Amino acid sequence: MTLIELPSNPRILVVALRRLGDVLLTTPLIRSLRRAWPDARIDALVFADTAGILTGNSDLNGVIELPARPRAVESLKLAARLWKRYALAVSTQSGDRPTLFAWIAGQRHVGPVGSGPQGALRRALLDRSVPLTEGIHRVEEVLRLADALGIARVPEVVCPWIDMARNVPEKPFAVIHAAPMFRYKQWTREGWRALAAALAGRGLGIVATGGPSAAERAYLDEIWQGDTSVTRLDGRLSFPEITRYLAQARIYIGPDTSVTHLAAASGCPTIALFGPTDPRRWGPWPQGGLREPWAASGTIQRRGNVWLVQHPLPCLPCQQEGCERHIESFSECLDQLSPRRVLQAVEQALAAQDGGGTSGGGVPAQRPVRMSMPRAAKS
Repeated sequence: MTLIELPSNPRILVVALRRLGDVLLTTPLIRSLRRAWPDARIDALVFADTAGILTGNSDLNGVIELPARPRAVESLKLAARLWKRYALAVSTQSGDRPTLFAWIAGQRHVGPVGSGPQGALRRALLDRSVPLTEGIHRVEEVLRLADALGIARVPEVVCPWIDMARNVPEKPFAVIHAAPMFRYKQWTREGWRALAAALAGRGLGIVATGGPSAAERAYLDEIWQGDTSVTRLDGRLSFPEITRYLAQARIYIGPDTSVTHLAAASGCPTIALFGPTDPRRWGPWPQGGLREPWAASGTIQRRGNVWLVQHPLPCLPCQQEGCERHIESFSECLDQLSPRRVLQAVEQALAAQDGGGTSGGGVPAQRPVRMSMPRAAKS
């Protein structure tokens, strides 16, 4: 498609009103915009509780925050503030609110649209649109907006980053992020403990990360209470600080959550534990791009610096909120995922660093060690 016409030094707004991981996966589009218009002012409109994932993003000039559950008056005030302020506004979602904000803010507007009468109405509001396509990765989806703008794709997920004095451990260490946002994405407590014991038994320190919520802290208390091999930093690190740890870690292990996407983008060798979620759409995007799409299911898949681990039941991936179809549900595919399989992926990731290579952050790799489950955990 031909390059969309904009004035010199244009103002551009990217609307990304979704959760943390989704906002992070919007950064390849933002980088594509920056490369196409290096003199532009580029802002992002996001929910306030996701703004931290964009901290230090050098492609952005500013971040505009909207409350996660805005009152009508807050939305109206923001709409008045944004009215036709930008030469271009890009919605990264097909919903009513992001599409409407793009139309309000931009003199020209681009976004994805679905089918049916609602899709037709949204298409009428936009100068250029991209039809929604089933089964493609979220990064591919946002990069199709770059195609619609007539600009080159830059498929790089950009991590949050600031210079800071915080020191990371000198001893080789692993980062474990055990707590996803929702219960149906959780692995077993026994699995996490067996994994930590195996890592510690082979000479790696354990850094446990997590969010600040009381529920998340309570869950991590159940997992890590009394485990002296684990250094708990849950609730104490910003996203840029987590990036700093990931840049130095030998390996990262986590479920389907925003920090797992961050680990993959940072280049850290990443073990991603997936259950109901479809990796074809939401699998972590490796540093350097996803050259081969993720398969729907498998035991251990590798793409770049990411190893994706599943227990491939016939129903996988169901894309449902667990077996009971609500966010507090269990997921049998994760409950049956064995520590042995996760440790096999860990061993593969550590072995891939051998032979004088580098770890994810560009630090000389230590010689990997063979991994095995503690005897008590084998069953």
